Order: sequence, then structure tokens, then C-alpha cells
Amino acid sequence: MSTAPASVIAANLARARERIAEACARANRKAESVTLVAVSKTQPAAAVAAALAAGQTVFGENRVQEAAAKFPALRADWPALRLHLIGALQTNKARDAVRLADVIESLDRPRLAAALAEAMRKEGRQPALLVQVNTGDEPQKAGVPRAEAEAFLRACREEHGLPVRGLMCIPPLAEDPRPHFEYLAGLAARHGLPVLSMGMSADFEVAIACGATHVRLGTAIFGARG
Repeated sequence: MSTAPASVIAANLARARERIAEACARANRKAESVTLVAVSKTQPAAAVAAALAAGQTVFGENRVQEAAAKFPALRADWPALRLHLIGALQTNKARDAVRLADVIESLDRPRLAAALAEAMRKEGRQPALLVQVNTGDEPQKAGVPRAEAEAFLRACREEHGLPVRGLMCIPPLAEDPRPHFEYLAGLAARHGLPVLSMGMSADFEVAIACGATHVRLGTAIFGARG
């Protein structure tokens, strides 16, 4: 896979920030109310370093193993770096995830909730957690089903004492994302959750209109993955 030159990554970041600011203006929101998460999965450390040099500090990775290979060394040079784990998380990787990440966006089942609670006790570290909701109830996709979301949120907080800060979703590819984003925003409001991670390269402007606080952009910044 070829890596985009640093100048292209910097230009892409600038344009992404402009588009976020424009979407915020249309929604009567402040641009700083939305955090750009640069999705660096499958990208080499050099591409992440180029984004860091261009002022980007928040990154998203799908796999714990890949993140562990790239980010500890980058953190040494860029202490402001913040890492979000956004991919499906196996329970046996919970402790590694807690040790590595600042935010885990893919909490979606009781066994994982228990594993994360135990890992946090052992590590003495509490990354923020987002519950991933399968807003389309797609059988092939991770995320707690809609019908179980309310009870799962309560269990995470009350039974496991987890620091749940918000919600994340990935709407079905072939559907209008707006109803999914609106549903997630309503669920967050009912539970007093301030963080809404929703919207990717193809639909983040709609997500911002619906209240997203974090948008996850990969191809818009780093280019198509090979």
C-alpha cells in the first residue's frame, strides 16, 4: 500500500477541518464542539506522524495489536496524542486496550463490560468508554441491539461502575444515516451522555447536523486504503 505524502495528509486535514467548521456553522454550532478522530488503521506510523506534524492529535485504530505497534513510540514524541479504539474488541484484549487507549468506543456486550471493569481495576487506569449501538440491528455488525441498549447502559454504569461517556454507531451502508444519528442522539440525551461518536468520511456533515461530538475520518485524510 502506498502512503500519501505528508503534504497531502496536511492538505486533507485542513480541508476536513474546513468542512467540519462549515457543517457546524450550518447547524449553529461552534466548530470546536466537534472533535476530528483521524482513523489511522492500516496506515504506517509515518502517516500518523505526518498528521501529528500538521496539528492532528486524536486518532482511531481498529485493532489493539496494530495500535500497540505504532502508538507508544509516537506518544513519546507527541505527548498530546490521544488514541481511540474504534473496532470490535475481544475480551482477551481488554487489559491491553485499557493500558493503551484513552477512549474505547466499542463497548457492546456484557462479557466485555465485565472484562473492562476487571482490567481497569488491575491497571489502575480508566479510559473513557462509549457504548456502540447497532442502530440498524444488522446481524453481521458489532454493537448492542437497539432493544437492549437502555438496559445495557444501565448495567454498565450500575453493575460494573464503568465510566461510560457516550455512544457510537455505524449506520447501515445503504440507508439514509440521518434517522440512525437522530436515534443515537436521543438515546444519549435520555441517559445524560455528552459524547456522540458518529459520522465518517461519507456522512460526517449529516452527523454534525444531528449532534455528533466526534467524527471519524480515515479516507478523507489518509486516502483510500490499499
